[in-house]
Amino acid sequence: MSRKRPRLVPETFGAKRRRGPGWSGEEPPGVESGSVLRALRELGELFPRRLFQDALPPVALKSQVYSLVPDRTAADRQLRELREQGKIRVIQLGFDSDAQGIVFTEDFRTKALESCRGQPFEGTVQRFLAVVLPACGDLSFQQDQMIQTFGFRDCEITQLVNAGVLTVRDAGSWWLSVPGAGRFVKYFVKGRQAVLGMVRKSKYRELSLSELLGRRAPLSVRLGLPYHVHDLIGGQLLDIVPTTSGTLLRLPET
Repeated sequence: MSRKRPRLVPETFGAKRRRGPGWSGEEPPGVESGSVLRALRELGELFPRRLFQDALPPVALKSQVYSLVPDRTAADRQLRELREQGKIRVIQLGFDSDAQGIVFTEDFRTKALESCRGQPFEGTVQRFLAVVLPACGDLSFQQDQMIQTFGFRDCEITQLVNAGVLTVRDAGSWWLSVPGAGRFVKYFVKGRQAVLGMVRKSKYRELSLSELLGRRAPLSVRLGLPYHVHDLIGGQLLDIVPTTSGTLLRLPET
């Protein structure tokens, strides 16, 4: 089976250009259409900052990236390169083993510092961002690594968990996280199911993209219809069917 899927043009989603962390209003030199970096910036424009009082860095999912960069092999290669260059961080979102969030490193650093300002664990978070983040691009950290390599005590690791920059994976290991990620996951899971339900209840279990985006979103779709449509298509939960009258979205046959 081909790993390529049709690319969804961002203009179809009515994305509005706006300025913010990681976005200058223009593509940096060398960023071409179809690149992961450009896809992440486009998805960042769809992220509802106000919903989280701008306390959460814009989060994109790998599935969403695949909707804009349909060649998954190329997308995975570029994501790996961006991680190795320290430009992005990948976080495990928890509701699915394959659900990985992507944030720009500088956005991660900025929001983590803002969230811990004035808190007892502020110094510990600052040290984690200064020492661990540049040295290790992994999704998770082991106890011996945190203690022996980076010099954190058990009580300081607990502080990092309380601060939201780490979350427990299992005994003796932790996932990288972002403060406020739990609220995002709650909204995301409910919204995904609601949008799938909109298509499932339609005649023939299919709906045109323009009609879907033109509908009033259910109250549970807090992150916005375009944000979820990118995930559903890139995650292969909806099939794209090109027609003479536009793009049709269809539930895959089971």
